Amino acid sequence: MSWAFLRDLLSGVNKYSTGIGRIWVAVVFMFRLLVYVAAAENIWKHEHDEFECNIKQPGCENVCFDHFFPVSHIRFWALQLIMVSIPSLLVVFHVAYRENREKHHKQKLYKNPGKIDDGLLCTYLISLILKTGLEIVFLVLFYKLYNGFKIPRLVKCDIKPCPNSVDCYISKSTEKMIFLYFLVATSCLCILLNLSELSYLIFKYSTKCYLKRHMKKQQ
Repeated sequence: MSWAFLRDLLSGVNKYSTGIGRIWVAVVFMFRLLVYVAAAENIWKHEHDEFECNIKQPGCENVCFDHFFPVSHIRFWALQLIMVSIPSLLVVFHVAYRENREKHHKQKLYKNPGKIDDGLLCTYLISLILKTGLEIVFLVLFYKLYNGFKIPRLVKCDIKPCPNSVDCYISKSTEKMIFLYFLVATSCLCILLNLSELSYLIFKYSTKCYLKRHMKKQQ
């Protein structure tokens, strides 16, 4: 899979982000995307072939694998990375709309089309809320699908067509567990950064509005 489009998206978003937003972009790009592409993808590459059960009953191994891995970890994280990055497009589209509006009217309508204020501030806040919500949804969904954030070495399966309780073994479980914890930790860090940026922007512009009203009253 080519991740160039996501890299370009993050680069575009970086131009219109606050300081905290740029840290978020760095975390997503360096600690999630690069780790995913360089290491995690290879670890889970042959997860089905390396899943072994101590029985040769036709279909049993496939059914057990589907039961314990309803969605591939690697595809799940790929979808998560894409989905949490998409809300940032709202900001990019809003800035593009401002720039096109200036071209259409052939005059300067904004001091800086990429400056976070007024309508663009609302769009930016919505994108932060969506990113935070999606991160939480994916973490909860992962927890529900896999009964926690763990990868056991041995799982017992008694689903038809398996004739009885069968022992199945997951390869490189310790290595997978380390990367699982790392990716979950970076996801939690991104949630924290999004909430921090959201709080910072709300506080900053609330203070700004309060000061404006106070100045008007004094005048």
